[in-house]
This record gives sequence, C-alpha cells and structure tokens, in this order.
Amino acid sequence: MVEIKQWHVPGRVNLVGEHLDHNGGPTLPFAIDRGLTVKARRRDDERIAVWSGGERADVSLSVEPGEVDGWAGYVAGVVWALQQAGQRVAGTDLVVESALPRGAGLASSAALTCGVALALADVAGLEIDRPSIAAVAQRAETDFVGAPVGRMDQLAVLLAQPGHALLIDHRPDPPVTSDVELDPASAGLALAVIDTRVHHDLAAGEYAVRRQECAAACTELGLEHLSAAPVDAVFKLEDPVLVRRTRHVITETTRVRGAVKALRTGHWEQLGTILTSSHESLRDDFEVSCPELDLAVELALEHGALGARLTGGGFGGSVIALVPVDRAAAMAAAIKEAFVARTWAEPVVAPVRPSAGARLVP
Repeated sequence: MVEIKQWHVPGRVNLVGEHLDHNGGPTLPFAIDRGLTVKARRRDDERIAVWSGGERADVSLSVEPGEVDGWAGYVAGVVWALQQAGQRVAGTDLVVESALPRGAGLASSAALTCGVALALADVAGLEIDRPSIAAVAQRAETDFVGAPVGRMDQLAVLLAQPGHALLIDHRPDPPVTSDVELDPASAGLALAVIDTRVHHDLAAGEYAVRRQECAAACTELGLEHLSAAPVDAVFKLEDPVLVRRTRHVITETTRVRGAVKALRTGHWEQLGTILTSSHESLRDDFEVSCPELDLAVELALEHGALGARLTGGGFGGSVIALVPVDRAAAMAAAIKEAFVARTWAEPVVAPVRPSAGARLVP
C-alpha cells in the first residue's frame, strides 16, 4: 500500500511592514490558525496529478513557464522551480484542501506553493531546509506564475512559531529571522481579520507597478535597497510619486522597529497607533488601499480597536485590527452592517491566533 503523507500549511497575517520585503526592509508577519492541507503519495509515472476544489490538473515533470496557468500554474511552478534548483522530483498524486480564501491577503498562494514543495520533497526523499523551500516557492510565483512577490509570506508560513510573530530582515540573502512574542490575549485583546471580500490578484497590475516605482527610486538614489534610504532621501527626488513611495518605505521601516519594541515592553496602545499609522501611509503614500479597506479601518477604530491597517499587498483583501476582546463582537457587527448598507459584499470578521508554521500531520 502506498503511504499517504499530509501537510498542514497556515496562512499568514503581516502585523506591520507592508511592501518592505521587496525593498530589503524588515517585516513582522505571523502564521494564523487556518490554512490548507496537502496530501501526497508516490505514483509510478513521470507526472504530477493534483486535485483541488473538485478540479483536476496534470503536470509533466518537464513543464516549462507558459505551459500551465490558473491555480494549477502554482503547482507547476513548484515542480519547475525545484528542478531548477537541482532537485529531482518524483511522480506524485496531490490533493489540496484549503480554508484560505483567495485574494484575501492571507497568503493563500504562498501556503499552496510551500505546501506543494514540502510534499514533493518528502515524497522524493529530498533533503531541503525550510529557507530553501521558501526560495523555491518564491521562484515558482515570480518566474513561473509571473507574480513579482517577495519572500515574506513563504518564510512566515514555514518558520513561524505559535504565540510569536516572525521578524524578518530581508536585506541579507537569505533573509535573517527571529521570533518576537505576540500574546494579545494576555492583555485582554484579540487580533481580528476583516476580510472585505474585495479580491486582488498580485500577478497583475498595480503591485508590479509599485515594485517598478521602488526600483526607479533606488536607481535615482544610488541604492540597492530602498529601505536603506536616509530620512532626507525624499528631498533628493523630483518625481512626487517616487517621493511618496520612498516616504512610505522609510516610515514603515521605522514602524516595524517601533512595533517590535512595543511588543517586547507590552505597550499595546502604542502598537495600535503604529498599525493605524501604517494604514494611513499605505493609503496616502503607497496608494494601495481601496474604499472597503478604508471603511473597515475607520469603523474598527470607531468601535474600540486600538489600531487597524490593511494587511497584505493591498488593492482589496483584509484588515487586521487589534481590539479588546469585549469590543470585538460589536465592532464586527458594525462593520458588517455598514458594508451591507452600501450594498457591498458582507465582510467576514474572525479572530486569529499566532500559530505554528507548516507541519507534517501524523
């Protein structure tokens, strides 16, 4: 009988540090207590067969970019990226079951690519450490799917520890990580995700434009990473768009450092202020928010949240709010009521707990 292995891979929320991974800055994500599972077993031929949501796709081990698209492109991208890294992939059956909504800013694509990479490596008997799995998963998205993502999501879903956020310094290659305790429950607080149900697709459009703008600012400033820009860098740029993008990166880098200090000293109100300031910067300087995200943040603050911000790449997706436990239900009800009154899709509001990264299920 062929052995079946099962992996659980969580989604992630980025507490603060948005759009810093591709700018060489620090980020502070944590894995959440919902995710997806990947079941895998060896097969005798040179194919990868994958089932998900009632659909099936078949991928050749010799697959090349451009040959597979849609959701199966992420699986094919992992097959391709593993072999580009010099790893021998074996024929495998995969079944993917996900509780992560696509486009909600909860790293569903990173969970998928990392889960598939872990499963394929396990079935083939490959010895690959988790930072290397993260690099493979990132390459699957950037070079095969065409989504120019950083490596924050992959590292978060692979390396996060329960009850902790993962501080990632993206300037070295590979990035350097450390754990930061994240226990809002000890202060009577909860972290709530507000999924606006406005879905985004980072493989297209404005996300890539933001990366190009940051690269242009680096070129003008003579920097390798925009996060290394000094405070006065904005006065050296003439293009007002590049000024705004650079200002966000500079101030967001400072906010990550402030958030780490607030967590280590138990200053939760300070952390809330940092979250809200981050949203304002993402809205005004990086221009990746939308009316639904802005309203969710506004209403969260009106109904007791210490702070709130969009999380993920933006252009839709989710808000993370730091809210007293006894105010969370009223906050959620007010946000849902306001969205329905505007004839928008009803948002999904749910608490999340800092949880463990990917693991093999016994």
